[in-house]
Amino acid sequence: MSEITYRIVEHDGGFAYKVGDVFSETFPSHDEALQAAQAAAAEQQVPGSTEGIRYQDGKGGWHDETSRGDDRPTAKVVE
Repeated sequence: MSEITYRIVEHDGGFAYKVGDVFSETFPSHDEALQAAQAAAAEQQVPGSTEGIRYQDGKGGWHDETSRGDDRPTAKVVE
């Protein structure tokens, strides 16, 4: 199982959470960004239904896979 880390960072004159290289919207305070990250992390772990997915990789190739609805990552928030 994979793990996702949400990091609280200063961003654009406020605070945001960041996953990898991707920033959330900017929040006025650290606490608001933390609450949003905690909510996003909790939602990330909710099981869903098994679905077929199609995605394009960085080289332009397309891939079809089946994503199990119960195969959710572990998500954590780091301040």
